Amino acid sequence: MHHTLVDLQRIADIQFSDIVLTTFMIEHKLRIMLRDMGFIDVHLSQKLSEIFSFHWETKDKMGAIYRYDNFPDKNWSFLPSYPHHFHRGIQNAVEVPPFPLTILEGFISFMEFVRSEIELKSLKGKVEGRQ
Repeated sequence: MHHTLVDLQRIADIQFSDIVLTTFMIEHKLRIMLRDMGFIDVHLSQKLSEIFSFHWETKDKMGAIYRYDNFPDKNWSFLPSYPHHFHRGIQNAVEVPPFPLTILEGFISFMEFVRSEIELKSLKGKVEGRQ
């Protein structure tokens, strides 16, 4: 089944309303603004039906980025999951993605990852604030 940005927007708005502030389209991508002031950009290729990118930029001190995509970047061809790969924290920290390989399931799992990371950062902030 071919999924659209509108499908993913609906999932973000409904299933992840606890972390999503708002969603809107910017040209050919979906932007998801998060309650922690970070954002996620979702891109689905208009030419190749199964090519995608889910890119989360945090607003923490480190400015971490997390991106799950399957753009066939030769730099990551050594991964057994190639072309699927996951950038964890910085551009060059790439690993096998811990997410399903399909767009819909991969997006939901990526959003669950974002939710858990936001919750973890919130807990760390509360603990550090009490010390």
